Order: sequence, then structure tokens, then C-alpha cells
Amino acid sequence: MDQNKIGKFIAQCRKEKQFTQEQLAEKLNVSRQVITKWESDNGLPDIENLKQLSKTFNVSIDYLLNDN
Repeated sequence: MDQNKIGKFIAQCRKEKQFTQEQLAEKLNVSRQVITKWESDNGLPDIENLKQLSKTFNVSIDYLLNDN
């Protein structure tokens, strides 16, 4: 997983779905600060959060990890 790309990708997908960071955080049962951390590439989602992100954004986990 390229940490420098996944944060931008999460932010892009979130904006395409018209979610605020707070709304996405609520869907994933994490804090808004966690979303900020991921989007600024200061941390990575764990496997459970990757699963939830893939469902929320309607993309495969492979898509998230490969940044295609």
C-alpha cells in the first residue's frame, strides 16, 4: 500500500460521495481526527476499516490498496 496515495484517494472518494469527514467517521465508527490522519497520510486504516471503506465507497479492497 502506497501511503502517499491512499490518503488522497480516501479524501477524493469521500468528496465524491459528498461526505464530510465527520459523516465518514460516523459510518466507520472512528473519530473525525482519524479520518484527518488518514487523509493527511499520517496513518493508515487497519483491515477492518479498509473493509468498511470499500463498502462505503463501493470499490474493492484491491482497488483501495492498488490506487488504480
